[in-house]
Amino acid sequence: MLKEACVENFTDIPAALRAGAARIELNDNLAVGGTTVSRGVMAEAIRYVHEHDASIVCMIRPRGGNFVYTDTELKIMEADLFVAQELGADGVAFGVLTKDGWLDEEAMENLIAAAGGMSVVMHMAFDAIPEARQQAAIDWLAAQGVSRILTHGGPLSLPIDQTEAHLQALVKMAAGKLEILPGGGITAANVAQVTAAIGVKQAHGTKVVAFK
Repeated sequence: MLKEACVENFTDIPAALRAGAARIELNDNLAVGGTTVSRGVMAEAIRYVHEHDASIVCMIRPRGGNFVYTDTELKIMEADLFVAQELGADGVAFGVLTKDGWLDEEAMENLIAAAGGMSVVMHMAFDAIPEARQQAAIDWLAAQGVSRILTHGGPLSLPIDQTEAHLQALVKMAAGKLEILPGGGITAANVAQVTAAIGVKQAHGTKVVAFK
């Protein structure tokens, strides 16, 4: 079971690793769902995580709110991707949508290219894509080399036990193409039960390991 701890800034990383996290998702501003940290935080976090034989995914998101970005915001994201690559991040998490709820294919292609060799994760922007189009989204993302989708399986307002059925469906849709990483409401207390029900061997969350 791989547990990915979603952390804010550097502060909680040592405790999360001690508690059993094998992968860190590094964010700032978790109150708005996570944004990109500063270069200084990113550098120190990557160094520390690698010294402790774990891996790290850096959130690439210029602000909270929706996932429809301006050209300027996309330039910011591209610059942050180059920083993550320069500093040695294992992976990056981002997602760009159009106003009608589909993947912004041109923007995503450009950002995936900028990620150059790092593992690319489509974050929970995926959950804003209508369910009827999620199979097509999985296929498109897989074709672009995206390795993983972080998803709650529905709106975050729903508890994870109410989205398990859709997460199971997503795992089947993605089989042999990319990984489904469930998140949102997964804790150290329920992680074994949730992952067994969905049929995955990894989970994500701020409380997926008990360190507070």
